[in-house]
Parts: sequence; C-alpha cells; structure tokens
Amino acid sequence: MTNVPDVSLKFPYGTPPKEGDAIEIAEGVLWLRLPLPMKLDHVNVYALDDGDSWTIIDTGINSRRSRALWERLMAGPLGGKPVGRVVVTHHHPDHVGLAGWFQSQYGAELVTTRTAWLFSRMLTLDEQDVWPRETLAYYRSAGMDPAIYDERASDRPFNFADTVYPMPLGFTRIQQGEQIQMGGRTWDVHIGNGHAPEHATFWSRDDDLVLSGDQILSSISPNIGVYATEPMADPLADWLEACERLSTLARPDHLVLGGHKLPFQRLPLRMRQLIDNHHSALERLLEALSEPHTAADCFSYLFKRKIGAGEYGLALVEAVAHVNHLFHMGEVERWAREDGAWLYRRKG
Repeated sequence: MTNVPDVSLKFPYGTPPKEGDAIEIAEGVLWLRLPLPMKLDHVNVYALDDGDSWTIIDTGINSRRSRALWERLMAGPLGGKPVGRVVVTHHHPDHVGLAGWFQSQYGAELVTTRTAWLFSRMLTLDEQDVWPRETLAYYRSAGMDPAIYDERASDRPFNFADTVYPMPLGFTRIQQGEQIQMGGRTWDVHIGNGHAPEHATFWSRDDDLVLSGDQILSSISPNIGVYATEPMADPLADWLEACERLSTLARPDHLVLGGHKLPFQRLPLRMRQLIDNHHSALERLLEALSEPHTAADCFSYLFKRKIGAGEYGLALVEAVAHVNHLFHMGEVERWAREDGAWLYRRKG
C-alpha cells in the first residue's frame, strides 16, 4: 500500500471568532472578525499585543455597528488597553474604513504604504452625487448588461466616504524590505500588487506567522480588477509577478492570517493554486476569443459559474483585467462596437 501525499490546505481553526470575541492564534496575536454588508460578509482583523498598547491590523468598514463592535472588543478581548497603532494592509474600505476613527478618537498612529494612504485619502475626499461620465463610459466599454447599466446610472453612486471614516493628515510609511516590530515579533515587509496597489504583507522572523491581508487568501481568489481610474491597467500582470515573488518566501508550516476566510497552512501549495488558476482562466478565455466578445461576455469562461447581481460588478472589473492582460501581451486585438463596447478577438 503506497502513501498518497496530502495535497490539500490545512486549516488549524475550523470556526471563526464570534462577533465580539477573539481567538488567540499565537502568544500576543488575536484573531477578530467584523461584519460586512455584502455577500462576502466578514473581514478578519488582528490585534497584536505591544505590552502597554495594541497594534491593530486592518479595521473593517466605518458603520455604527462596526464602531460599537470595536468598543466592545476594546473593553472585552483587548482588556481595556489602548490601540496605539493601526496598520492597514491596503486601501479597500473593509480594511481602512475605521483607520481615521482610531486616529481621531483614540490618537492611534496610522501605518501603511504611501500608495494605500494616498488612494484612501483621495477617495474619501472625492464624493459624487451623480456618476462621473468616465465611470459610465468605462461600464459601456466593458459591455455592461444594459439593464444593470440603466439601474446603476439612475442611482446614486457608491462613494468611498460612505464606508470610510474621514482621514486626518498624517501617516507612517512602510515599504518593501523594511522591518516592523509588532506583538513582540520582528516582521519583514513584503509588498504585493494586483488586488490593490502597494499591498503590504508581513512575515514574522520569530515564528511561522504571515499577515497576508487580501494578497493571499485560503479558499477564494483575491479580486483582480480594472477601474475607470486606470482603464488600461494590467493588474493581473502585477498580481502574478507578486505571487511568483512571494512564493519564494513560502513555507509549508507558515500559518497565513488573511483578510477573509480561515487561517491556513501549506502556503507553497496555495501560491501554486492561485497562480495556476489564473493561467488556466487565461487559456480558457483565449480559446473562447476565437470569436469576438466584450469583457462582460466572458464571465462563463473565467468563472465557470453563474454570476449573480451581487457579484456582477466585481466579475466585470475582473473580466476587464483578464482581457486587458491578453491585449497587453499581444494575444488579442480589439475594436470598438457602435455602442462603445470593446470587442476582443484572438490574433491569428
């Protein structure tokens, strides 16, 4: 009888912390979870014990419920000790949403990458009552379903400030190759990209912990999207490069603490899965583009499942990321349809 190697990820913690509670992952490292009002209904945050204060990794969105929950957490699992520092992995609202609240109300220091801070502060100040024409043009260029387009265009746009607390001036920058002291450990800073520009991850030198934000997740792939701010971007190239680079750091015994889902081990396997999944999607897409398609026509080839209304926006920006990548690689050509949508077709 031969031994078949276990080729699955390992999940040491099968149940996440309940609302208002914490799970001690390692000495001085607490796993907390905050709710989100969307299909992905939670974000993981972490509290690292710095002795006389806590460092918080990411914050959840700004909402009355989230602020009340943080007050419960600080009085309960955090033992009434102050939050002295907030470290934000990237600029998305579920990660940076309450950074400004911790700064303004509790005097916490904000630590993040320069790009994450610039994006966060710029977007909180950019409130729109009606959709920018550039965003609507981007939706049309992606071939957005007309019914969804009409519904969006007639509604108030989502504003970053809807879920992100006002951010005061001032932050402390971290960048690739630096070290940071948190929770009695020395962490190496390694920067990812693709899901968000200049996304910070932290790798402990003293044990097997990795704080990965949304750069590396266990059971879902991080969303890789193109937006109206940079419609010709190729974030998939950025993400694949980051995955290959971070793969060289990965060990099977690493315990990866991500921004969503469950902590896991066997990181080299997960890195290979994430990379291979996108290469497979690109291969399927390239085969499908023997006939012209808009980005919105490509959902079934990329995701292999039905995309519901709640997922449509994220699916659309990810589809654009994949066709953009093939276009920048010289694998496809494109031309504009009469309604402004780009049509993509494989060359040759």
